[in-house]
This record gives sequence, structure tokens and C-alpha cells, in this order.
Amino acid sequence: MKSTRVRVILAVAATGVALTACSPSQVGAAAVVGGDRISSGELDRNVQEYEAALDRADMSAVKQQFPGSVPQVVLYQLATARQYAKVAGSKGVTVTEGEVDQVINSQGGAAQYEQQLLQKAVAPSQVRAYTRASLMITKLMAKYGGGADQEALQRGQQQVIDDLRSVPIEWNPRFGRINPQPSQEQPQIFTAEDRFGKASEPAG
Repeated sequence: MKSTRVRVILAVAATGVALTACSPSQVGAAAVVGGDRISSGELDRNVQEYEAALDRADMSAVKQQFPGSVPQVVLYQLATARQYAKVAGSKGVTVTEGEVDQVINSQGGAAQYEQQLLQKAVAPSQVRAYTRASLMITKLMAKYGGGADQEALQRGQQQVIDDLRSVPIEWNPRFGRINPQPSQEQPQIFTAEDRFGKASEPAG
């Protein structure tokens, strides 16, 4: 994604902040975001949709070099998008459908943008929600930083990180343990083996 704003969002996501590796508080949940559950069934539907979209686009999940299995990275994107939307929404930040459309159009239109987000483990049905959440959290950074330029967004990032901690994500332990400090040597989102298999090794 070429948008500066979205790049900043992904940089925040990559830090893995505000994530806790504890058992979800509700049975049958893949994750719980600030008390709202993402059910295992919802995750399964998103994974199936995502894999079908990869097939249609003649893309391979292996070639995407994800820092985890497909269910892990799809879940991570689902949960963090909801976390961003909840946090920014609680601070009065809103995004219009027109603003979402503007991002999509700036990336070459719906089909091309959807294919770009396949590279980030976002299922087609989640494209607008993912984009809306990204815009919302960027607006919050701009609000804290006093502007929409790169320097302002960086100034506002720490306050956003603090806000994210107020809406913790609880992960079902079957996905492994959350990696609190991803690095080049250990880029995986989750560590340890789980029922979906070991997280993918870095491609080098």
C-alpha cells in the first residue's frame, strides 16, 4: 500500500502493542477484543474466504511470506482492525464511506486494492472495515500530533499506543503465544506450535 497514512498504521501494528497472551474469556472465541469476541466460526469463514480469493488471484500464501500461518495472520488482522476502530471511535473519531472510497480509488480501484490487501491477509469482505479502521487510527494520531504530516503522525503515535493498551486483545492459546517483540530473527506474530502448525519461518 503506497499511502503514507496506511504505512504508519502498519508500522504501529507491527509493534504488537496492547496485545496480551491470555485465554479468551468466552468459550468458542478465537480472540476477544475489549470484551467483544471473534468466534472461531467467524475466523474459519474469513480464512476460507481468504484462501478462495488467493486461488482466484492465482496467488500462493507461501509466497506472501507471512509471519505465521494463514489462520494466525487473518485473525491478527481481524482483531487489530477492531481494536483500532474501538479505540479511535471512543475518542470521537469517525470516517465516512466517501473517505474509504477515496483510499480504494487512490490504489487503483476495488479489484486492485483487494488484491493488494490479499498480500496483508485481509479477506475481501473485510477490505472496507480494515481500511476504515486504518483511517480512524491515523486520524487519532493526527489529532494527538497536531497535524497530518509524517512528523505529526509520529508525535501522536505514542499516545495512540497508550490508548490501544486500554482495549486489550485476548488470544485463544491454541494459536500459540503472542510474540511481544517481533524482530528480524523472530518475526512471527505468534510463537510455539499450535493446532494450525508451526508459524512460518522467515524467508531470509
